[in-house]
Amino acid sequence: MRLLLIEDETKLASYLRQGLTEEGFVVEVASNGVDGLHLATQGQYDLIVLDGMLPGIDGLGVLAALRHSRDTPVLMLTARGAVEDRVKGLQSGADDYLTKPFAFSELVARLHVLMRRGKAGSTSEPTVLRLHDLELDLLKRRAMRGGKRLDLSAKEFNLLALFLRRAGEVLSRTEIAEQVWDMNFDSNTNVVEVAIRRLRSKLDEPFDITLLHTVRGMGYVMELRA
Repeated sequence: MRLLLIEDETKLASYLRQGLTEEGFVVEVASNGVDGLHLATQGQYDLIVLDGMLPGIDGLGVLAALRHSRDTPVLMLTARGAVEDRVKGLQSGADDYLTKPFAFSELVARLHVLMRRGKAGSTSEPTVLRLHDLELDLLKRRAMRGGKRLDLSAKEFNLLALFLRRAGEVLSRTEIAEQVWDMNFDSNTNVVEVAIRRLRSKLDEPFDITLLHTVRGMGYVMELRA
C-alpha cells in the first residue's frame, strides 16, 4: 500500500515513516502543503495522512484542492482538536480525523479501516489475489500456499502482492523498486535481489511447482508454467 505523509514536523515525520514502513506501507513524505498537493495530485497513493497546519498551503487548503480531482482516502492529523475544527475537516473532505498527541497503534488501526472502506467501495481490484494454490489476502495481510501459511515480512508481502497484481507480466528490477520501495531507494544496492531470494525461499522452495521465475536480462515474472 502506497501512503503519502504530508507533515512538516521533521521528527514526527521520521517516526511515522519508520513505523508505517514497518507496518507494510510504502511511505513518501512531503514537508509542506505545496509539495504535498503536487505529490497527492500527480502520484498514485492508496492513503494520505495530512497535517492540518502546514507551511505554504495549510491542510484544509490541500484537502480542498485535492478533492477537485482525487478521492484518495485522507486522514487528517492535527493539533486542532476542538469540535468545530474536526467538523470543518470532515466537511472539507477528510475521511477521518485524529488529534495530536495520538497513539501510533490507533493511527494504524484507523488507516486499516480506511483501506477496508476503500476496498469495499471499489470494483477495480479484489481483496484476495490467487494463482494456482497461492492465495494472498490483502486486508488480513495473510499469504497461504497449499493450505499452509507463509511467514512473510512486510516487504516480502508487498513484493508478492505486486507480482500477483501483475501476474504474467515481466517486471524489471527498476519497476519493482519503484513500486515496493520508496522514492529514496538506492539503485546501486542489491536489495531487490535479496528480497526476491528470501521470498522464493518461502514461496517456491518448499513446493514442487515454481511460481516466481527469472527472465534473464529482463526481470521477473509470476506465472504458472506448464
